[in-house]
Amino acid sequence: MRQLGRTLEILGLILLPVGMAMQLTGVSVRNMLLLMVLGFSLFYIGRLLEGWSG
Repeated sequence: MRQLGRTLEILGLILLPVGMAMQLTGVSVRNMLLLMVLGFSLFYIGRLLEGWSG
């Protein structure tokens, strides 16, 4: 469970800068925000799982 939490945290931390870089390439703001919310959610769920597992 701890490893799953750590993986979700890392994935969330990777998605946040990717979302910001998407804005520079001209992708719509809606898609950028969707990716950033997904990254934040994955990080938060991963943090909860890692903390809950011990």
